[in-house]
Amino acid sequence: MEEETSNVIEAVDLGTTVPDFSLFGMFAQADFIVQSVMIILLAASVWCWAIIYDKIKRLRAVAERADQFEGEFWSGNSLEDLYERTRHNPDHPLAMLFVSAMREWQRSTASSGGKIAMGAQERIFRVMHVTVSREMERLEHYLSVLATVGSTAPFVGLFGTVWGIMNSFQSIASSNNSSLAVVAPGIAEALAATAMGLVAAIPAVVAYNVISNDLGRYANRLESFAEEFGTILSRQMDEGGH
Repeated sequence: MEEETSNVIEAVDLGTTVPDFSLFGMFAQADFIVQSVMIILLAASVWCWAIIYDKIKRLRAVAERADQFEGEFWSGNSLEDLYERTRHNPDHPLAMLFVSAMREWQRSTASSGGKIAMGAQERIFRVMHVTVSREMERLEHYLSVLATVGSTAPFVGLFGTVWGIMNSFQSIASSNNSSLAVVAPGIAEALAATAMGLVAAIPAVVAYNVISNDLGRYANRLESFAEEFGTILSRQMDEGGH
């Protein structure tokens, strides 16, 4: 008890206070530059998690709808009936691909009096290619944010680290005291900035790789469907030409 009392008296005599090493405490004690770095990294992390949640939810939804649509497409029912049910509300990329190809098919046959117009096959394949590119571009929207945060957040955190260490050295120079009590707060702030940079970067990099692979598989699925559907339409064109 006497030893604890003497330590408190000694701390009061020296005029020192115990630093708050909690995350909020380090933020409150940090320099304005380090605080700005922490706020930027926190905002980037929140933004990345919002994108990750949206992409995972959307990819899962379009995959489920694609499964249902392909089940109807390969069921053997009339493609014209499927087109009439889908053309007003193609709410996923596979349906949009089908609707755009069927729309071009009907325009080609209507403009030539029910016969297959010259160059119709080439136009249909071009329309499907454009549709795949446009729909994938929509799915990939904001994905570059994950790549940017994943590659830059560690360096932003490193900037905060360097600035915090510089503040620590300045504290040593101004107080002419190299004790841990003088150095520790600045180093803690610096390490907090580094940690926040990694917290923002690691999930962004992992999510970017996972989502990119899922998007690549979905793009292959769209292209395979376009080739199969194009083959079906080409066969009908050959039959109609005879």
